[in-house]
Amino acid sequence: MSDPIISVQLEQIKDFQFEISFGEGIPTVLGDEPHPIGEGKGPSPVQFLTAAVGNCLCDSLFFAIKKYKQDPQPIHCTVTAKIGRNDQNRLRVTEMHCVLTLGVPAETLEHLDRVLASFEAFCTVTQSVGQGIPITTEVFDSHRKKLK
Repeated sequence: MSDPIISVQLEQIKDFQFEISFGEGIPTVLGDEPHPIGEGKGPSPVQFLTAAVGNCLCDSLFFAIKKYKQDPQPIHCTVTAKIGRNDQNRLRVTEMHCVLTLGVPAETLEHLDRVLASFEAFCTVTQSVGQGIPITTEVFDSHRKKLK
């Protein structure tokens, strides 16, 4: 079996605005840079990257819990990306912090210790991005009890 290839199409509308197509049957999204560079009419590339990390972590956590026939819904996630300058004084994402909150109390979920110990390792995007950008992750239950 060959490795999957993912393809996304971007079509410039004007200036920094691009219509982003993910494939047949998936709505297109308008990407744009924020003011003063762009008009801020859509998510910026940094916002897309931040969303991809958070979405992948949520998917991985949900999948790991569902594997044990448990239901953690609804999962909530906030991802913060810090922007700073590198040695060449160019803007870069310097770190990311993810906070995932389960929709249920921890006591209602079995095997949660196993899930929390392994779910990040199966997150394709976060593990890939994390090779270049430090990413920290915290997990809380619905009572705001810190689990990880």
